[in-house]
Amino acid sequence: MSRFNKLVFSVAALVVIASAGMTARADTITIVGNETGQASTATIVCEFNSQTNTLTFTITNTSPGTSTITGIGFDLPPLGNANASGLNGFTGMQAPSLSANFTFSDAALGTVPGFNSAVLDFGFITGNSGNFNGGSPNDGLTPGESASFTVSGAAFSGFTAQQICNAVFVRFQGGAAGSDVGIPTTSTPEPSSILLLGSALLGFGGIARHRLRMRG
Repeated sequence: MSRFNKLVFSVAALVVIASAGMTARADTITIVGNETGQASTATIVCEFNSQTNTLTFTITNTSPGTSTITGIGFDLPPLGNANASGLNGFTGMQAPSLSANFTFSDAALGTVPGFNSAVLDFGFITGNSGNFNGGSPNDGLTPGESASFTVSGAAFSGFTAQQICNAVFVRFQGGAAGSDVGIPTTSTPEPSSILLLGSALLGFGGIARHRLRMRG
């Protein structure tokens, strides 16, 4: 076996072994303010079960100042929708929290500041406005706090975890830098994707070894 083939097999084996030890199939999303940058930040650990069409995620406000999260909305691809309320048929709930009080909505949630083409399919909002652009900092998630949410619906069918998790918009209000909307900047690959990569590398290595035998 050539040195190249040995290298391919070694890398593939390490990838497969590493992925086998990982049981959680979640993406970690980093959120940064569209206008205020690092003054409005958050992280989201997001997981999607395609068999039950259920999304679960935990959001943590990592803003360094006083910027409060007052809304969390999702616009599934493609961006925007002819219907003002976007895709319908979702149900959602917030896990019990001592610090924040969000209400789930599958109705039209209004515009997303700074993103005129976005039409939210569902979201968690604070206050009584029923609008993503509204919100109440008194009911929101302050820096250092976390909250967990669950959403399910047949309309998730056909979407991947990455597509759903990266379709999020996070509304920040009350900070010294002013109000803003945060969007995803990075995400870590799912273990299933890592396993697929490792399998592909093994496959390529096997093909190369087979061709060498045939030439021999």
